[in-house]
Amino acid sequence: MDSLEQELLQDAEDDARTVEFIKHYLPQEVKDKFTDEELYYFLDVIVEYYANSGILDAAPDKDGYIEIDQDKIVDYVISQARKDKMGDFAAEDILWVVQGELEYGESFGEED
Repeated sequence: MDSLEQELLQDAEDDARTVEFIKHYLPQEVKDKFTDEELYYFLDVIVEYYANSGILDAAPDKDGYIEIDQDKIVDYVISQARKDKMGDFAAEDILWVVQGELEYGESFGEED
């Protein structure tokens, strides 16, 4: 297996772990609203938002945190989902997904 194949496999495994975490994070009434396919889609769009928003290049504050506007991420996911004809989703439901993704990311920061 070459390094690109390994990287793609690793990315797929990371996505699967993230989606599983998000599924466990969501309250039951929200969990029932999304398919696995939609959760993978949302994850891709969230990552796309991070890449395009400049947030990955932002300087942390004095406590080492980067301010992330969850509402902007939610708005971006909702508009992309409409554009990509994935459906219309309620902001409060997508906010749970965004928060779950952020919690998953933070769970790694705490381990170091």
